[in-house]
Amino acid sequence: MTAICFFTARYSRSGVPLAQLRLARAFVARGDRVDFAFGCIPEGIEAPGGDGIGIHDFGQSRAVNLLFPIMRFIRKKRPDVIFSAEDHLNAIVVLAALLAGSHAKLSVSSRVTPFDTYSNVIFSKKWVLKHVSRLLWRRADVLTCVSEDMVGQYRNVFGQTRHSAIYNVIVDDDLHRKKKESVDHPWFADKAVPLIVSAGRLAPEKRFADIIEAMKIVNDRRFARLVILGDGPLRGELQALIDRLELTDRAQLLGFQSNPMKYFQKSRLFVLSSRVEGLPNVLVEAMACGCPVVSTNCPTGPREVLKDGEFGELVPVGSPPAMAEAILRALDSDSKDEKLEEAVRPFTTEAVVARHLASLGLG
Repeated sequence: MTAICFFTARYSRSGVPLAQLRLARAFVARGDRVDFAFGCIPEGIEAPGGDGIGIHDFGQSRAVNLLFPIMRFIRKKRPDVIFSAEDHLNAIVVLAALLAGSHAKLSVSSRVTPFDTYSNVIFSKKWVLKHVSRLLWRRADVLTCVSEDMVGQYRNVFGQTRHSAIYNVIVDDDLHRKKKESVDHPWFADKAVPLIVSAGRLAPEKRFADIIEAMKIVNDRRFARLVILGDGPLRGELQALIDRLELTDRAQLLGFQSNPMKYFQKSRLFVLSSRVEGLPNVLVEAMACGCPVVSTNCPTGPREVLKDGEFGELVPVGSPPAMAEAILRALDSDSKDEKLEEAVRPFTTEAVVARHLASLGLG
């Protein structure tokens, strides 16, 4: 039995914590002992549990305050393998492992573009992090990114590095269970009108206004509906746009949904409108639920996931007309489930765990 510790800065029900929990569950299923420590679990959010994983909350919202708690935790648990995600926390975890005298194999994962994390401005915080990270990476056994495109970005920033791409676990038994649940919404029962879905935090980088504007163009030519799953600071602004474009009977904001998979499975098309991603899990989730996709060709991930458009159409970022045309073409096409199955195969539990084991020399 291998003792494994996972570290993530902040728990949420999506994004990095969700992806790492899926990976942790896969190791539990192998018979490994797994502990998962969060910098903090926000008040009002129920902690994960019931998966055979030891869950721990350090109660610290800032990564810099986690050094000594993580060091003590590593000394107590004596893991054989440590997984960490996100660059600021990665630096803390590696330093804590050094101070703890741990001989654990270290796998640290980068999740966002390095252009937003590091800087060449001398003595700035991002400049300091860049040079500290470069030194600490020597202790890490494995450096990963969630997409090949992101690996290229790290090499642009740092020169030749040891980073390699290992995808998130996205397609697992839990996804297949969740996609079969029922949806209580009249639009999903109306098979006569094609239903388009999107999902994510209602924030500027997701550019949901582009989808709404594209739906206005689509509805000038055929009747279709849109639902957007998620919440965030732009909800009021997006609702105002729906009202202004007179789309209240064609577009709805459904808020946060704990199980988006059941909505994807019952939709005709999924659309991603982001201007930037790490690797868009939601794109893979939609395809794994049998939902064809249209996506912006943003950095990083969509082009890679869709194999340059083989598995779904790519459109320019910030172009509602191009998005509308792609939506119309997709609605008229006869998508093949076998294609979608092929597209998501690299993101299955088996494929991702095999990559991690091989990278750590445990395969």
